[in-house]
Amino acid sequence: MKVTLIQADLVWQDKVANLQHFDALIMAHQEATDVIILPEMFTTGFSMRPEFLAEATGSATLAQMRVWATAKDAAICGSIIVIEEGVYYNRLLWVQPDGKFFYYDKRHLFGLAEEDKYFGAGAQKLIVTWRGWKICPLICYDIRFPVWSRNVENYDLLIYIANFPQRRIHAWKTLLLARAIENQCFTIGVNRVGDDATGLHYTGDSCIVDYEGNLLFHHSEEEITITQTLDLAAQQSFRQSLPFLKDKDTFTII
Repeated sequence: MKVTLIQADLVWQDKVANLQHFDALIMAHQEATDVIILPEMFTTGFSMRPEFLAEATGSATLAQMRVWATAKDAAICGSIIVIEEGVYYNRLLWVQPDGKFFYYDKRHLFGLAEEDKYFGAGAQKLIVTWRGWKICPLICYDIRFPVWSRNVENYDLLIYIANFPQRRIHAWKTLLLARAIENQCFTIGVNRVGDDATGLHYTGDSCIVDYEGNLLFHHSEEEITITQTLDLAAQQSFRQSLPFLKDKDTFTII
């Protein structure tokens, strides 16, 4: 499977500018791909002003993601601020070329930024099957909670999209390695770069880590669009030779 990571700067609370910027980045990238991954809250930055920025799931951003997915014949994912039945969510949209979409609402809300005061928490993981792979996409703060990320669904690819600031970037890079090793799966982290209006600086440090914890790709500070190929057969062979997942603890999330 070919995966494309887009590490980009975000214009603070400006949906139009961000959609235009990602349109330019996506349409300019000519390499064929199966999945395109955008950062968390890619249309607004990590804003706690959902009353001004939220949109219905089926509004303009989803329509634009469908255009990109069709144009590139690839699934595309990223999170936006949505409102549903009076509740705001940090919602990851997974959009496919045929127009079908699935979503995941961020489970772990970042209390340090009072995200939990403005947004509702999700209750279910999303596992999508795409071109022969089982994929689990999660959002930013979820990375600190290994029980939620645990590979009980036998997924093949774990994705984290983020607005993870420079001041905690060591944790980001370390946890990506840990999640890959403990779940024996390719793990991708896509983070933003630049500065936001709250004074936080973002270095990106987007990564691709393999099932052994080897770093296959890492880039910091600059915008970049990169496509790499992941080998499912190699991962399956590794799991068969070292079947650690069969010894995992059983548990129920309530």
